Amino acid sequence: MTKEEISELNKRFNDAHPVEVIKHFADRYGDKIALASSLGAEDQVLTQMFTSVTDHAHIFTLDTGRLFPETYELIDRTSKKYKTNLKVYFPKAEAVQHMVRAKGINLFYDSIENRKECCHIRKIEPLKRAFEGLEAWICGLRADQSVTRTNIQVVEWDENNNIVKINPLAHWSEKEVWDYIKDKGIPYNPLHDKGYPSIGCQPCTRAILPGEDVRAGRWYWENPDTKECGLHKK
Repeated sequence: MTKEEISELNKRFNDAHPVEVIKHFADRYGDKIALASSLGAEDQVLTQMFTSVTDHAHIFTLDTGRLFPETYELIDRTSKKYKTNLKVYFPKAEAVQHMVRAKGINLFYDSIENRKECCHIRKIEPLKRAFEGLEAWICGLRADQSVTRTNIQVVEWDENNNIVKINPLAHWSEKEVWDYIKDKGIPYNPLHDKGYPSIGCQPCTRAILPGEDVRAGRWYWENPDTKECGLHKK
């Protein structure tokens, strides 16, 4: 997809409802498009939307081996509610074992480099396997989630993976996400009700304090401008 095409698509869909965006690209790419779900609130909204426009929604998630128990339970609830078996990708055992033996089980607290290495092994490499054969992916990014995401567009070219990236909720607010969840009866992670607006791996996520940024609890020992794992290019 050229820059010109992406620019035209963003003009067309900048103010469109996310369902309209998803339907267009689901029709365009068929079995070559997938939703990458972290089981967060935004991705739960997208799961409902995606399954509402096609009977063959391809949805996958990454199991890093360090997720919250509540997240695993939500995978099961979501699969059953929407009758779509979420495809789970795991990190390569040998790579995890080598990393842990060399640097320790909680290496990510020691340096940004170590944390990024852990993210690469547990998330980036499995994601590349999940992308095999795909031409586009749907993602739950929103522009107001953090300082690293303010410039995202509805349609982007993912240079990291050479694939079209669709952000249907790019311009939605957090309130719009939760209003939609309540209106549609969408299952969500109960940790959201306990102060966890953004949920990742258990040792790298904490509840946030009143007034903090919604992603303040992710890699909470780092500065805000480093808080991406590599799944999304800044």
